[in-house]
Amino acid sequence: MGLFDLFKKHSELEQMYDIDLLESTSERVRQKQLAVQTCVNFIARIISQSEFRVRKDKKTIKDELYYRLNVRPNKNMTAAHFWQTVVYKLIHDNECLIVKTDSDDLVIADDYYRIEYGLVEDIFQNVTVKNFTYQRTFRMSEVIFLEYDNEKLSKLIDTLYDDYGELIGRLLEFQKHKNQIRSTVEVDGALQKGKEGRNRLQKFIDDLYGAIKQKAFAIVPQQKGFKYEEHSKGLSGSGQSIEDINKATNGFLDQVAKALGLPPSLIHGEMADVEKQTRNAMLFCIDPLLKKIKDELNGKFLEKPEFLSGKQFSIRRVSYKDIFDIAVAADKWRSSGLADGHELRDKAGFEESDDPIHDKFVMTKNYSETLEGGEKI
Repeated sequence: MGLFDLFKKHSELEQMYDIDLLESTSERVRQKQLAVQTCVNFIARIISQSEFRVRKDKKTIKDELYYRLNVRPNKNMTAAHFWQTVVYKLIHDNECLIVKTDSDDLVIADDYYRIEYGLVEDIFQNVTVKNFTYQRTFRMSEVIFLEYDNEKLSKLIDTLYDDYGELIGRLLEFQKHKNQIRSTVEVDGALQKGKEGRNRLQKFIDDLYGAIKQKAFAIVPQQKGFKYEEHSKGLSGSGQSIEDINKATNGFLDQVAKALGLPPSLIHGEMADVEKQTRNAMLFCIDPLLKKIKDELNGKFLEKPEFLSGKQFSIRRVSYKDIFDIAVAADKWRSSGLADGHELRDKAGFEESDDPIHDKFVMTKNYSETLEGGEKI
């Protein structure tokens, strides 16, 4: 009898259908990439609005280089797109290589091999820009090479993601499990024979699953030999909610923002103390990056005598204040004799004026000293 039962079980297994009842699990949300891209793109959008100037005797030199840095670096990119890509690669990859082509275009290298030396210039080989690879080598003095100097950033993000990624993944799985529609299909034994019966069963399940997934209100037709029944009642229960997932997601984003020097509240779009948070972002995140870019441009495009004679690059970043917001402060600086008109125009981002009135230091009566009787000193 035992042997007979064994053959009976195998016979039942052979009659079981190879039916796709379960949907393959979707790919886990790439929270690491989302957090990094959110912060890096925030920084890149600010820096891409900057104006890159070459200054000599307090005048901006508008030449070919000015055009390349502010309008069209190469044939395929605008200046805003170019600098946004540079900043993204600089932070994300910890370095960025820019080479100058024979037609004076500035292009961003996608791949390269750097050979470092101690006492002579480093060289770059196999420099690749999209689908073109240079056969020549570039010396350090021939390229613009930016380094973020924060190799621990990627390690920190990877470490955080190991913890937060597992937590977020478990919360997502729990939510899908809690809200999952569970059902069974009872099949009449008379339909368990033949290929036609299996195809009918598979088509019924596919149509049924599609209707439930795509429609808010689905009607399940009752067919002879098929019985559909749901078992999802009472599964909602208590436990983690979507808010818990959002808290874990925001926690990971906050850690990445702090690592980059950005106030987390500014990334989340909070309006409380937005001016103070913006000032901190400019001071601790944007300005250091602009200083790296400015130093590299000064060292690669200007000779030492030129720089010492007063010719240098100046980067005017986007201002978070309107010129009318600083009107009162500018008036105080001018009327107290602490600055002339040229200095104030330069701080406001304007070019130096030829009007001689700006050469003078003026002082209003309330700031000037007077003798007894009202006579001015």
